[in-house]
Amino acid sequence: MKNLRRELQAGRPVVGSWIDTCSPVVAELMAAAGFDFLTVDAEHSGADVTAAHALFQAVRSGNADCVPVVRLPGSDYATTKRYLDAGAAGVIAPLVNTPQQAEAVVAAAKYPPEGRRGVGFCRANMYGLRFEEAVASANDATLVCVQIEHTDAVECIDEILSVPGVDAVFIGPYDLSASLGITGQFDHPDMARATRRVLEAAARGGVAAGIHVVQPDTDEVARRIEEGYRLIAYSLDVTMLIHECRSGLSAIRRHIGQWQANTTPGGEGGAS
Repeated sequence: MKNLRRELQAGRPVVGSWIDTCSPVVAELMAAAGFDFLTVDAEHSGADVTAAHALFQAVRSGNADCVPVVRLPGSDYATTKRYLDAGAAGVIAPLVNTPQQAEAVVAAAKYPPEGRRGVGFCRANMYGLRFEEAVASANDATLVCVQIEHTDAVECIDEILSVPGVDAVFIGPYDLSASLGITGQFDHPDMARATRRVLEAAARGGVAAGIHVVQPDTDEVARRIEEGYRLIAYSLDVTMLIHECRSGLSAIRRHIGQWQANTTPGGEGGAS
């Protein structure tokens, strides 16, 4: 399996996506498509630990090099530990607003001496069959990413990103814009200033900057990489499904309209 931490530390962009459907079939297919990582959204979808367990299995089945990641429902110790034990190789912790919260996420995600993650037989170590190997390599392989989605976090961004063990920072564009009072207005000057401040702090701190390009817009992905983002989430399963359905239906309906316009009212064919 690819080591996302090492890829990001080397400055290489990694491109993944988001899973909201809770469908192992969708997760397996998306992994097979070649994404570097796939994030199970346990914050805003119906995925609990049991569902995530099956999704992580599906990701590995589809592509052994695709890294299973989870966007946690919260950043408490017990929750973080359970998703990692279920097979996540990286965590994105939501709404991290202080360095103390970032420290707590790192502590929950890393085994001693770097943290205080509990040790037990679980899927992450093949239920004990690969126990020593898995525990020895986990701290190096486990990506810790904090999500910045509030103005409070932007105000202390340098302190948050200076916490040892924080590998990446991920901007949550919708929540961040909402906290600024400009929900969804990603081109607003206040939003531009906030995201630029996070991006610059990441560069100063040697932390990989990440962002979610929600719509399947490859041109925007290219722009974000040029801006300095390295952890890229390219859309999500439900959005890509909607996009493709609408795009295809729109083309079909245009064709039907043209066909009807060129067909005689009697329905016997032939251009009028």
